[in-house]
Amino acid sequence: MSTLDDNIARARDYMARFAKDGVMNHIGGENVPAVSGETFEIISPVDLSTLAQVAKSDAADIDRAAKAAKEAFKSWSKTPGAERRKILIKVAEAIEARAEEIAFVECMDTGQALRFMSKAALRGAANFRFFADQAPASEDGAVTRTPTQMNTTTRRPIGPVGVITPWNTPFMLSTWKIAPALAAGCTVVQKPAEFSPMTAKLLVEIAESAGLPKGVLNVVNGLGETAGKSLTEHKDIKAIAFVGESNTGSHIMRQGAATLKRVHFELGGKNPVIVFDDADIDRAVDAATFMIYSLNGERCTSSSRLLVQDTIYEEFTARVAKVAKSIKVGHPLDPETVVGPLIHPVHEEKVLSYFETAKKEGAIIAAGGEKIGEEGCYIGPTLFTDASNDMAIAQEEIFGPVLTAIPFKDEADALSIANDVEYGLAAYLWTNDLNRAMRMTDELEAGMMWVNSENIRHLPTPFGGVKSSGIGRDGGDWSFDFYMETVNVSFPRAEHKIPKLGG
Repeated sequence: MSTLDDNIARARDYMARFAKDGVMNHIGGENVPAVSGETFEIISPVDLSTLAQVAKSDAADIDRAAKAAKEAFKSWSKTPGAERRKILIKVAEAIEARAEEIAFVECMDTGQALRFMSKAALRGAANFRFFADQAPASEDGAVTRTPTQMNTTTRRPIGPVGVITPWNTPFMLSTWKIAPALAAGCTVVQKPAEFSPMTAKLLVEIAESAGLPKGVLNVVNGLGETAGKSLTEHKDIKAIAFVGESNTGSHIMRQGAATLKRVHFELGGKNPVIVFDDADIDRAVDAATFMIYSLNGERCTSSSRLLVQDTIYEEFTARVAKVAKSIKVGHPLDPETVVGPLIHPVHEEKVLSYFETAKKEGAIIAAGGEKIGEEGCYIGPTLFTDASNDMAIAQEEIFGPVLTAIPFKDEADALSIANDVEYGLAAYLWTNDLNRAMRMTDELEAGMMWVNSENIRHLPTPFGGVKSSGIGRDGGDWSFDFYMETVNVSFPRAEHKIPKLGG
């Protein structure tokens, strides 16, 4: 039996429970169907076969979960940080023990290649370990003094929070939001993306098996316009952490306004990778292709615009096209696969539509630009050349293995093109001139930048975007700023004179 056949057989074993039992909600420590009894079907992008029936929840289910989270908050918020740390470390260990199962389920549910999902599962464990270690000091603040008073600050968990997670690498991104919320002492109601709800079910099982008290983490499945909307509007949910499209973020802000929800958004991007002619070309080609063609191009920090100095534009884009044409597209459980199927036929149709758009706008398809096979949602790694920044392929987030290459003349031209989009999540800069790197990073409109590198995450650093790419920052202590309230207590000295108003 080949490795692929063996992996498919193991995946079938992992997936059997979902086909048999469906994907129910998990509220207050119990697996429960939607109050209405309704379900919806999810399919695998691999071959469009039915994977499971999923609870189709609405406001009644969200209310039930919010009440469970509110009740659990009474004790979880008072649990000492050192105790929360122990539990979250056990969650990390349990994730590691079930890493293969998580990766295989994620591959079949999302179409992501196993070579990346095996690492994503372990990254989820790393997220829990990192934030677990921060839990004991999460409430710590500062002391300030004046001649007449002493002030102390401390932080308190904000309350039950809603976490709405996306369909791209859903397990890892769920842990990225949920781990700091739990470490801070908050309880959580998670609404997974309807396209990929399976690993959210695994995470809550793993967490409770590791000792997380019932009701601290709840999962409610459903559609964004019903379950998601109800979550953002519920009065007992004090904050919403959301990863997804910018337009959806705008809707959530409006929906949460009546209850003064705190919001944290990681939204869309049209991230530039800027390559000057003094760059290390070999490394820059590797980084540019990795950041757009890994994870099926379905990631917010992908470098979807390639800005290359005109003196090396032809050479550089020819090398990128050669790499794109050599990438293996195939079954996500094949260890050799780099690009698997896109998440869903609806999304596949969106990505495919840009190929015709590119032709009409005058761009050249130098690689890819077509659907592969008749079964599943497979699209070849694509490169558009001879593009300009006013084209739709340069302005709109395609969210697939599609790269748009644009030439530039000098620093000023590169900055003008890079910043001329509504997004500002990430930027990548390639040059061996340190002064140029400092000038460019001073002016680039992005929340995160990497110089001479692909996206390398360091968990204590802030993660987030500007403009239409988001609000707030994740990572390190920035996560606790979102999930906690800061309180100041003043202790005046005895010699402080209180003003007299009469008598």
